[in-house]
Amino acid sequence: MTAAPRSRPAKATVTILGEREVRIERIFNAPRERVWRAMTEPALIAQWWGRGNRLDVETYELRRGGHWRFVEHSDHGMHGFEGRFREVVAPERIVQTFEWDGMPGHPCVTTMTLEDLGDGRTRMVGVSLFYLTEERDGMLASGMETGANQSYEALDRVLSAMA
Repeated sequence: MTAAPRSRPAKATVTILGEREVRIERIFNAPRERVWRAMTEPALIAQWWGRGNRLDVETYELRRGGHWRFVEHSDHGMHGFEGRFREVVAPERIVQTFEWDGMPGHPCVTTMTLEDLGDGRTRMVGVSLFYLTEERDGMLASGMETGANQSYEALDRVLSAMA
């Protein structure tokens, strides 16, 4: 008797668009409403965002104009991130600014959509628009793809626990 092949973990696809954008796509094995909850409820966000490191959700006002701020605690110290919500359409779309404390004054605008694939899975697409090409390239060089995949692996664990 042979063992069934193990499925490889899902990976995010990172694509450069134009001169100032990055697109990230990932399929989650969970219904859209569950993915939405995990991505918008502070207690759940704290379990996966920031690669699964300890995360303090200092504020999270999920509404147009609302402010959000997270502080990640890693082996490399504390890192603050924050922004404002520009658009919130539950359970399918969030547009927000994103800024890292390490580079104040250099926010990007991120649009995240969740698509119900109709089979219990959800496609997440995030597009980040940077002010300058150099800012986009700096984010990519900082380990954006690796960090996103680590965070989404942690999100997979949260989604499984919610089932």
